[in-house]
Amino acid sequence: MATYLHTMIRVRDLDKSVGFYRMLGMREIRRREVPDGRYTLVYMGFNDNAHGEAEIELTYNWDQEEPYTLGNGFGHFAIGVSDAAALVETVRGNGGKVTREAGPVKFGTTVIAFVEDPDGYKIEIIQKDTF
Repeated sequence: MATYLHTMIRVRDLDKSVGFYRMLGMREIRRREVPDGRYTLVYMGFNDNAHGEAEIELTYNWDQEEPYTLGNGFGHFAIGVSDAAALVETVRGNGGKVTREAGPVKFGTTVIAFVEDPDGYKIEIIQKDTF
């Protein structure tokens, strides 16, 4: 049987990115420094993969000078929370970018919001009691 493990994204400022995902309620699961390859991997999640939950792998390439492009195929990550509006205020209060306030989806009742991480990756926040 297969298991979904993680999604990898490249980040420009590792500490800033780790702080952002901590603000969303994730924790650092593990970190791997690879001096010969000149990169660092940090796995963020709500639980470790031993429990079958996926993680976000933040890849920091030490010598990357140019910004990364997000491409036009990537959409967003999604996380479930008990209070979307409260998390939006936490993100805003910490200087984060809110791109959609918490509220019901058009033609529906599910409460969602959107924020962006420091590298511009979009995160959909879905209120748990509505899905």
